[in-house]
Amino acid sequence: MTDSPAPFFADVAGGPDGGCAYWVTTSDDLRVRVGVWNPDTVTHGTILMFPGRTEYIEKYGDFAGEMAKRGYATLAIDWRGQGLADRMLPDRNLGHVIDFSDYQKDVAAAVALAETLELPRPWHLVGHSMGGAIGLRALYQGLPVASCCFSAPMWGIQMSPTMRPLGNFMTAFGPMLGLGNLRVPTTTHQGYVLTNPFDDNTLTTDPQMYEMMQHQLKSHPDLILGGPTIRWFSQGVRECRELASRPSPNVPCLTFLGSNERIVDADSIHDRMQRWPNGQLSLIQGGEHEVLLEVPELRQPIFDQIAEHFGTNL
Repeated sequence: MTDSPAPFFADVAGGPDGGCAYWVTTSDDLRVRVGVWNPDTVTHGTILMFPGRTEYIEKYGDFAGEMAKRGYATLAIDWRGQGLADRMLPDRNLGHVIDFSDYQKDVAAAVALAETLELPRPWHLVGHSMGGAIGLRALYQGLPVASCCFSAPMWGIQMSPTMRPLGNFMTAFGPMLGLGNLRVPTTTHQGYVLTNPFDDNTLTTDPQMYEMMQHQLKSHPDLILGGPTIRWFSQGVRECRELASRPSPNVPCLTFLGSNERIVDADSIHDRMQRWPNGQLSLIQGGEHEVLLEVPELRQPIFDQIAEHFGTNL
């Protein structure tokens, strides 16, 4: 693994001063981007932030700023196939992965960078949506963290009754029929926030946060990612099923779930947390999928809970 300076869009990232980004090379020779906020105020450790599908480092500037106030540095990553990391297909708007386990190569490269930079310990994990599935797998593989938090983790993918037969077909037969590189039919080619109005969106009830995401993508179109491919969907469903079959890791865990979750499968989250001996599930009344980007009266207590959880699990 090598590391060198990478573009960092400070004009839209926000967060504490001194934010920067690095290129790191994975074991299969892909280039992914890792962002770091490590201000002088850090006294308690570092958060390894595992974002969701379609996301990018700059989206977590606000989160990094809030956690810096509470004494934590933050590291975030552009997974392969999104952000400024190497995209997997000629059409860069298609969210694609060959094998879900490949994301663990990105994790390894990011952890190696954290070690090189000697980011303050102890380290803690926050995994949002798809990052929750990647993070849970990483915990099984020995991710060196003292505790973990999850935000609407993708431990199951929500499918409507009408979508489920198509979803099962795509999972079972799509890739073998040569359809793996095609976009899932119910999704769009552009980013969600650029093609859907704020009203009744599935991400947040905060219009300012929704506008922030739109501004970030309009200012830097290379960050845009559209719907997933059938291959990504098939791999994601298989990974969720495999993870569900395993016992919970022996790591203190706090998980947040909005009461109006409409993207990941809420039942899978309830099931997992009922089986997590050192786990706690916090239901956010009125929250959508992006509880870390919710209205201030919802998200500020969440930041406090995260800091308290990490502070008691050193």
